[in-house]
Amino acid sequence: MIDLADFNLILILDHLSTFAFALVGARIAAMRNMDYGGLLFVAAAAALSGGTFRNVILDINPAWINQPTLLLVIALAVVLTIAFRWTKPVGNFIQLLDSIGLAIATIAGVALAVEFDKGVIPAVVLGVISGVLGGLVRDVLSQVEPTLLHRETNGTSAFLGAVSFVLALELGLNQTYASIIAGSLVFAFRSLSIKFNWHLPKLNK
Repeated sequence: MIDLADFNLILILDHLSTFAFALVGARIAAMRNMDYGGLLFVAAAAALSGGTFRNVILDINPAWINQPTLLLVIALAVVLTIAFRWTKPVGNFIQLLDSIGLAIATIAGVALAVEFDKGVIPAVVLGVISGVLGGLVRDVLSQVEPTLLHRETNGTSAFLGAVSFVLALELGLNQTYASIIAGSLVFAFRSLSIKFNWHLPKLNK
């Protein structure tokens, strides 16, 4: 049994982002008319890809191995999707959850890299990858146009958040305040990009 006293900020962020990404992944899989096994697989891939990659790069066990409650969180997201028959196209609420997941996963990634003294640039890169990889894998498995590659500035939002996190630490803020500031920036920028249809420039045909 896991002692709640052992949970640090990064583990809490991992659980929150896992639920958000799993719920979005299960919803998109349901929208694509997948069976229950497909829902579970896509939800797990969406929720665990970024954090697993992050930990492998840092040469530590993936979080779900040491914290099996992450798997229970994924199962909960799938059960809720099935119970409430959430099969309609992704709406504002699901995009809201996805933005929350992006913010949390990005900050968890950069925070862990900083904790392992990997340097500023590697920490930023790892934070961005942690934030966006799950969504990319989810979209590829679901055979939908990857959000990361076309719209909503997911990568840009994660990059801004990761940079602001390390800058806040350099200015002397503790990890909690740095996380709040950086996470809020990720969430706000992505939410605005969805509302106003912001995206990076594209090459004209």
